[in-house]
Amino acid sequence: MTDTNTSWDVESFVVEPEEGKTRFHDLGLPKALMHAIADLGFRYASPIQSESLPIVLDGEDIVAKAQTGTGKTAAFLISIIDTFLREPIEGKRRTGTPRALILAPTRELVVQIAKDAENLCKYTRLSVVSIVGGMDYQKQRDDLRQVPCDIMVATPGRLIDFLGQNEINLRKIEVLVLDEADRMLDMGFMPDVRRIVRACPRKELRQTLLFSATFTPQIVELSERWTFEPTRIEIEPEHVTTETVEQIVYITTAETKYQLLKNVINTRDLHKVMVFANRRDLCRDLVDRLIKDGIDAALLSGEVPQRKRIQTLDRFKEGKTRILVATDVAGRGIHIDGVGHVINYTLPEDPEDYVHRIGRTGRAGNEGTSISFACEDDSFLLPEIEEFIGRKLPCEQAPESLLEGSNGETVA
Repeated sequence: MTDTNTSWDVESFVVEPEEGKTRFHDLGLPKALMHAIADLGFRYASPIQSESLPIVLDGEDIVAKAQTGTGKTAAFLISIIDTFLREPIEGKRRTGTPRALILAPTRELVVQIAKDAENLCKYTRLSVVSIVGGMDYQKQRDDLRQVPCDIMVATPGRLIDFLGQNEINLRKIEVLVLDEADRMLDMGFMPDVRRIVRACPRKELRQTLLFSATFTPQIVELSERWTFEPTRIEIEPEHVTTETVEQIVYITTAETKYQLLKNVINTRDLHKVMVFANRRDLCRDLVDRLIKDGIDAALLSGEVPQRKRIQTLDRFKEGKTRILVATDVAGRGIHIDGVGHVINYTLPEDPEDYVHRIGRTGRAGNEGTSISFACEDDSFLLPEIEEFIGRKLPCEQAPESLLEGSNGETVA
């Protein structure tokens, strides 16, 4: 859809200048893009946006360390859309030949990025196509063949399938975005990602934006190989994840953890809760016990088939499922409005996963609560988490009222 609403003007979108903050007005963005930004209620750029946008709008590469929930998706989408609106391709174009490719590790993240892209492209003629596994192959192929694609958002595996069938040509890619590069590495996607990058123009002939929650030696090495004279940006996690989330740690025992979970949910009448645990089998057992005790719960882990995961997420988003029990891999990168509580049934072994978990709540300026259970088996992980987030966590013994009914049976 083009910006046919000629009565709309940037002047009608009033955002007062504030010291130390960047307004989207200050970036010289096209009217059609500013109209969509106004509709979305974006007023001031987040730290990752204010640091990265002036650089990427200039066409330069970046390697950015940023967590989910920082606004990085809007940062790279705004840049892509700005470029394409200023440099339209005239004449006939081949289908299946995108101008921008955004790679992400999970179907859920791809769907979220594509939705954000469509919202930002609302008043333009730019087209967005998502390519993901676990969905109808033929339908995606039909979508690809209908109109030329400007912005393609894809998971590596399904994109490789389409490349092998010559349904997609990446030789015209102008912007390549590698989102959650560390997670793609963790999930074993790097061989596919390497093939995809090789199918794109050389790094000197494209713009590459790489985002990762961590800068491990492998990520640094890949960034050096895939980006051209990049600017390195680091957004510290404590600046972006803890301000709107009340964090509580209950000291408990392995034997009483389940009863504590059940009582926290029931006595506080919690709804739209995400519960995290470190192992798939533990998540499975928790779901089984919660359902047996009359609490509506569903499982989100890597062992759940893709189509089932989609249905589970949709039901949770709509409020039809009360409790979502997830592993870290499954839970990362999910954007769900209205998650009021995150419960860490077990503390994560990687402190960064703690940041990702609590980032599922307290989003978009809303307040949220994170409750962690620490027993003798995992309480030793607390100091490392506290050091990573730059603050002490309030720890207290689990209240007796929340332990009533415990029969000493362990779920671990």
